[in-house]
Formats: sequence, structure tokens, C-alpha cells
Amino acid sequence: EMRELEQWFFRISAYAQRLLDDLEKLQGWPERVRTMQANWIGRSEGTRVEFALVPRADGREDPFSTVPCFTTRVDTIYGCTYMVLAPEYPSLLDLVRGLPQEEAVRAYVDQARRKPRAVRTAETGEKSGVFTGRYVVNPYNGEKVPLWVADYVLMEYGTGAVMAVPAHDTRDWEFAHRFGLDIKLVIQNPERTLRADRMDQAYTEYGVLVDSGPFSGLSSAEAIRKMTAFAAEKGFGGPQVHYRLRDWLISRQRYWGAPIPIVYCDRCGIVPVPEDQLPVRLPDNVEFRPHGESPLKRCEEFVNTACPRCGGPSRRESDTMDTFVDSSWYFLRYLSPHDDKQAIDRDACNRWLPVDQYIGGVEHAILHLLYARFFTKVLYDMGLIGFDEPFAHLFTQGMICKRSKRDGKLYKMSKSRGNVVSPDRLIEEYGADTVRLYTLFIGPPEKDAEWSDQGVEGAYRFLRRLWKKVYDHRDLLRKAAAEVDPGALGPEEAELYRFTNLAIKSVT
Repeated sequence: EMRELEQWFFRISAYAQRLLDDLEKLQGWPERVRTMQANWIGRSEGTRVEFALVPRADGREDPFSTVPCFTTRVDTIYGCTYMVLAPEYPSLLDLVRGLPQEEAVRAYVDQARRKPRAVRTAETGEKSGVFTGRYVVNPYNGEKVPLWVADYVLMEYGTGAVMAVPAHDTRDWEFAHRFGLDIKLVIQNPERTLRADRMDQAYTEYGVLVDSGPFSGLSSAEAIRKMTAFAAEKGFGGPQVHYRLRDWLISRQRYWGAPIPIVYCDRCGIVPVPEDQLPVRLPDNVEFRPHGESPLKRCEEFVNTACPRCGGPSRRESDTMDTFVDSSWYFLRYLSPHDDKQAIDRDACNRWLPVDQYIGGVEHAILHLLYARFFTKVLYDMGLIGFDEPFAHLFTQGMICKRSKRDGKLYKMSKSRGNVVSPDRLIEEYGADTVRLYTLFIGPPEKDAEWSDQGVEGAYRFLRRLWKKVYDHRDLLRKAAAEVDPGALGPEEAELYRFTNLAIKSVT
């Protein structure tokens, strides 16, 4: 169930474009990781369009007069037959207050909050929603369209409002068929064979505009440019860049993690803890209970404090920071771990950093690595360090995977999957050299590899043969000279000696 909470964020969205642009600096990073970060930041160029809200018949004042939306396909807007709001849309309940639809909307919003995000965004499954009883006006053609609320729309993308074009969007198509809403064809395929009454799915490709007023006959690409300019000229929208990247929610309702240095005072409001009172330390005497509330909330000796501003009674923030906050700058602190005057030694950081070669799993591509880049840029902007990227080169080692005994599928090793291999048992049975050899030979270090128990046995047999060969020739090896005179070697011996040194060089 989703609940509304007051929580703390880092405004990483303000760095979205820089984080995207500066991926070009990271030529020492795997292309795969740079692509993952670019996709996570998710820059989209589109159009902002404001739909006017039709006033209420009873004359009651609304919390807003327009419903803005962001779209990358403004060329389809003449086919908009309804608009959809996310259940979390601000002031949605005020919009329907006193209307016959109020009870249904309230019930639907409560139901949507209990539905997991993955279920809401799934491609499969029947679409759900309710009509709000309100209407908005399409600014391009002046048509009044119904305003719905549906859980397939999320607040995380765009404005939380979507102009629905069933003929040219798959989810809108399914929703319109579910609720008997109009479907208008406004993009024709190159063959000009589409007919709205014969379509069995949405046509989502670019094409040529039809039934789109003065923009009919234009290609989608040209129409997007001209229709965006038209919105700007008429004052109901214009070009807009949107990022998929959301601000970083750092509040956690748990004990472990750095305390958020904020106090709440009835007189002064929200007050940051002064620098000379930092760090705020976690208390030892806390009680852990089996529910989601932070144990710090019940620890009076921690929560109750004096306001740093007025000295009156106040309460500490009981949430702690996401532990990714700590891992986003630890490499800076490693250079001066005993410095009790400052968190970062600028001279030491500028001398030793950025990190020449960073090694980590690809699973950190869009969390730890992105957050570390964000932290570094913020600290650079504050003048605390002289570089704006933390890691010059990145090596992402592969995962060791093993088939689960439960379903036979291949997963990375995990206790929850029941496919973990105990090195202690292997060392006891085969010896440490066998485990080392098999791990090194399992595959290239940058790629995932499948663990095989039979492979371990193969490495064990190889080492036994090698040991036997050495043992069988032990007397000869004892007599072998420690120093070799290359000039005294014959052609074949010299060639063997050369290959021996090449082999040693390649593995050391």
C-alpha cells in the first residue's frame, strides 16, 4: 500500500543534463554502462500542452484552471478523445468534491494506492479507471473531452496527466475499448490503408496527419515541429524537455543509516542542525519491533531535543538516510579518514583522484555509480574538489551464476534462490588451489559465468595430474639450474625458453 509521507529528497534532477552530457567524458567506461545511465536519465524532447478545465456547473471554485500534459506525439492530439489523471494527481479529490462521482473516485484512488507499481504499469491485464464527471478542452480544436482517473498513469512521468489518443497508443486503445470511448484516426500509414472501424490495434508509428485541421497532410515529424510552435505562439504550451530521472528520495524509516540532521520546532518550523552540532549520532538504546516504523521514532532521548534557533522544545527527524548516500563519497573520505576538522581534504583529493580504475558489478550502473557522479559534481560546484567525475576507468566484473535446485533456472548466486556454493566445503574437499584455479578459468572476468560442480572436479583432476608430473620428475627438477644462460641453449631449447618467459609475462 502506498501512503503519503513527508520525506527528504536530493534534487538530482537539477543535474540530469550534465550527468547525461558528461557520459561522453567517460571513454574508459563500458559502453553498456553508459547506455544504461543514459536510458535511466531518459531525456525526452516533446511538447507541453495545457488543456483548459471546464468550470463546474455549480459555480464552485476549482483548485486549478488548466491541466497540463507532456507529450512526445503532439501530432496525434486531434485524435484525443479523453484525458487521464494519475490517482495521485494533486488536488484530484478537490476537483470532484460535491459531485455525484466523488464517492467512486475516492474509492478508486484508495484502491490504486494498494496496487503495486509493477501491476499498474504491466502491459497485460485489464485496464481500470473511473470518470471524474469533469471535462477539459483540447486547445487545438476546441473539443470538450471527458476527464478520467486511471492507475496506468503515473505521477513519475510527465505531469501525471495524459492526453489519451486510443487510435495511436496501445494502452489508450485498450482503455477506450474497455469503457466504450471514442477512437479517432488522425495518423495514416504510408499506404493510406487504415480505417478506424477496421483497426484491431493502435497504429503507433509515424505517418501522415489526417483530420487534423490545418496540419492535415503533414508528416508526423514536420507536424510535431509546427504544432509545438503553434502552442507556443498561442500561449497554451510549447517545447519542453522531460527527464525520466526523478529526484533521489533519501528518507528511510529504519535505524541503520546516517541521521538526517533536521529538527522540527513548533515556533521556528523546520530547522537544520548547525554545523557545530554535527554529527548527529544514533542512540544505542532502541527497541526493534516487527513493523515498518523506525525505532528511532519511539526513542525519546533521541527525538526530544532543543531547537538550535530558539532553544525551545523540538523533535528530531526520525528517518535516516539511504545508505547509498554513504557509498556515494566514501572514496573521498578514504584519503583523510582521521581528519576531525573537515569531511574532505581538498588537496589530498585533487592529488590522488579521480580514481584511475574502479571495479564493481554492473548491477550498480544506475544507482551507486550514478549517485557517485552526482555527489562529485555537487562537491565540485561547491569548490570542495577540483574534478567533476569520480572514476576515470570502470571495469564491471561478471556475475557468478548457478542453476537453482527449485526451478532449474540460472540465477546469480543468492541465498533466497538456494543456489549459493560454500567455499569452505569446496576447500575442505578439493583444496584452496582447486577453487582458485576453477574461479580463474570459469570465463572472462567481465562476463557472467555459470558455476558447475563438474567443472570444479575437472580443475581438481588437472591439478592432480600436474602435481604427479612434478613429483615424477622431482629428481630432475632438483638438479635444474636456477639461472639459465640463453647463449648456451640450442635452437629448440632457446625457443622453449622464450615461450616460457612469454607465458610467465602473460599471467603476471
